[in-house]
Order: sequence, then structure tokens, then C-alpha cells
Amino acid sequence: MARFHTLKVTDVRRETRDAVVVTLVPRAEDSALFAFTHGQYLTFRRNFDGDELRRSYSICAGCDEGVLKVGIKRVDGGTFSTWANEALAAGDEIEAMPPMGKFFTPIEPDARRNYIGFAGGSGITPVLSIIKTVLVREPHASFTLVYANRQISTIMFREELEDLKNQHLGRFAIIHVLEGEAQDIDLFTGRIDGDKVEALFTHWIDSNAVDMAFICGPEPMMLAIAAALREHGLNDTQIKFELFASGQPGRAKVKAVSRTAVVSGTGVEATVTLDGATRSFIMPRESKSVLDAALAANMDAPYSCKAGVCSTCRCKVLEGEVEMAVNHALEDYEVRAGYALSCQAFPLTDRLVVTYDE
Repeated sequence: MARFHTLKVTDVRRETRDAVVVTLVPRAEDSALFAFTHGQYLTFRRNFDGDELRRSYSICAGCDEGVLKVGIKRVDGGTFSTWANEALAAGDEIEAMPPMGKFFTPIEPDARRNYIGFAGGSGITPVLSIIKTVLVREPHASFTLVYANRQISTIMFREELEDLKNQHLGRFAIIHVLEGEAQDIDLFTGRIDGDKVEALFTHWIDSNAVDMAFICGPEPMMLAIAAALREHGLNDTQIKFELFASGQPGRAKVKAVSRTAVVSGTGVEATVTLDGATRSFIMPRESKSVLDAALAANMDAPYSCKAGVCSTCRCKVLEGEVEMAVNHALEDYEVRAGYALSCQAFPLTDRLVVTYDE
């Protein structure tokens, strides 16, 4: 089970007016824990005036760069992102869990796959990691990136993307779509919606040649792109989503249907296994999620967003049933296999056995 480890900040580079790129180094004894797969993220924690905040940020480095980097864009009113943009400096230390996430597809060095990535704003960070890794480790692959931003000045990694295009001529193409600035080609101006995606597929992108698509950005954009990809023949296994903001719904929630629903107002006998240790306790039926109940029982259960967006708090229900209020992270097959997001899982039976160790 993942735990927090200390990382040293070796560099904080201003990327845009509202975003920084932070370079991190783990302790020597933790270096193996922080080996990452392209597209994964780190969950950080820090105390602000006595309150612990946890936030997840995607790794933007490629797997062969030999460094650990995350991009952090300031969010209006965001305590953690504002601190990272204004106060975090080289020499500081910060706590993070080892890399997590499944926003990737395994590398196949001999494959001749055609990838497409759609990113909106800071959604570029995991997609950039995927692009850099694929271009190096799959020498016969090609990648097309459609990147949406408000204006040129808000484009994260603009120079790095251009360098990648020049280094991999014929294999990497970029289409910038700007909402607030006119471009020479009208198609590249405005927001990415269903009509614009359809036009891109008609005039610029051969959807029939796409083997895998990665999408990371605002909900309306992601849903429009996914719908268009499906209309052009891609199936759900070929479309990967990444979400972090709690206001961005992803997959439709999958609810458990209980055959033995419990009576409201009574307690639930819960047994939770974490790091090989098992603890039993009585939890409230309606007011607390499985995660909150475990934390209240002094178990160091893993979590990050508490919004059903990441999968840090994933657990497996071995006995009993739960209902997830929100599910933006788990695939349908994971839910069918008994996995749940413990931050969104509420008991439907009078006994519940859960493990974080599978």
C-alpha cells in the first residue's frame, strides 16, 4: 500500500504566468518506488494552518528523461496550487505517494501504432509524458496532438512541444486550437465541441488510422471528443480519459444493486484490511463513506481527491455490498470485479468486508 515519502525540490521553473514545472528527487532508498509509467500522477500532501490538504498532479516527464517533474497550474482560490506557484522553491521538501494511475497503454517497441491526444489547458501534463515516452520507445509510432487553450500565452510547454515536433519530423504533429485568438485557419479558432471535432476528422485527421486516443481536459470537450471517436469506429478500450478536478464528471457512475438492503439507522459491522492488518469496527450507515469510517478508526487509508475522480482510494469489497455516489475513475470491469472508490462507497448491507491490499 502506498505511503507518503519525502521528495526534495531541485527546481521550480515558471512555465506560464499561472503555471510552474517542479522537478523532484526522492531519497536514495525510495528511488525505486518513484519509477513511473508514462501518464501517471503523484499525490502530494501538506499542512496549511493545521489542515492537511492532498492534491494530485500529473507527471510531465518522459520515462527516459531520468527526472521526476510535475506541472502545477494555479487554480483560483486553490490553496495548494497557489502555494506551489508562489512559495515553493528549490531546496524545499514535500511529501508524496509513489506514482499511481492507469492513463496509459503498455509500450510495444515494434508496434506501428497511430496515437491521438486531446488536451485542454493543464490537461497537457500527462499527455506530454505519454508523447515523449511513446516517441522514444515506439520508434515506428506516430502521434497527433490537438491542444486547446484560451490564447498563445497560456499554452503550457509550447517550446518543448515544438522541439519535440522538430526532433521527430513526420511522427509528431500538433494542432493548436485557441478559444480567444484568431488563427489563419478558422477551424483552429474557438472551443472544441462536437462540430469542431467532426471537422477535424473530416479535414485534418484520419480517424480510421487511429489506434489509441488519450483525452484530458474539461468535461464538455472530453465528452464531445469521445462521442466523435466512437462515431468514427473507435471502441471504449481505445479511448483513455484522465480527470482530476472534482467538477469534471467522467464515466457514468455504476451503482451496486443490493439484494439485502439494510434498515436505515442501524450500524454496519465493517472489517477493513490495510497493509496486511485487519481491523473491525461499527460504522454509520449513511453519514460516512468507507474511507471516512476507516480514517475515523485511525487507519491510514490512502486517498487524494475524495471526489471519486482519482483512484487513489480504490479498495475491493470482499463481502457485502456498497453503492458509489460518484465514479469517475473505475472502469466497468473493475466495478464488476468488486472494486470501489472508498471515498464514494456507502454500505448497503449490515456487514462489510473490504481490503485495500488487492
